Amino acid sequence: MKLYIKNMVSLCCKRVVESEMKTLGLYYVSVNLGEAEIKEDITDSQREHLRIALKRFGLELMEDKKTILVERIKNAVVEIVYTPETSHKINSSAYIAGKLHYHYTYLSSLFSEVMGTTIEQFLIVNKIERAKELIFYDEFNLTEISYILNYSSVAHLSNQFKKVTGVAPSKFKKQKENNRLELDRI
Repeated sequence: MKLYIKNMVSLCCKRVVESEMKTLGLYYVSVNLGEAEIKEDITDSQREHLRIALKRFGLELMEDKKTILVERIKNAVVEIVYTPETSHKINSSAYIAGKLHYHYTYLSSLFSEVMGTTIEQFLIVNKIERAKELIFYDEFNLTEISYILNYSSVAHLSNQFKKVTGVAPSKFKKQKENNRLELDRI
């Protein structure tokens, strides 16, 4: 049985879900971004206990099919941006459509309807948040960051960065505060 979980965007979230399921005596087959597969059907009582336990960590069990599909799209975007072997030189629309087994046109339309923004804009915002992280930790220069995030050039990254944040990457780097957004707030 598959359970779909909203706001599950990191390895830490995955560990929280695994821990809470163990605590409730639920045996899982796998736990991935946005979903957990368990061996048996769960009772309404177990589902409610899990819902309450996950809510403490900002996670939410989902039931609505559209909401589940939108969350799966968001998780696919996060994979594209944060998984190096996924992000480099791939076509994001083909990746998302292939991963979710739906036509991209349908996914794009549904995402826009539910989220009020396009998948492409959501991808750009996530890439800029990742760029902020990489700039903040000062491990890579802008050329390397543009390569990591699959930008065609540093200029392309810089232009999108300034459009989204209002400041150039170099100015962002000089700022002392960390103006990054949490992934579940994007």
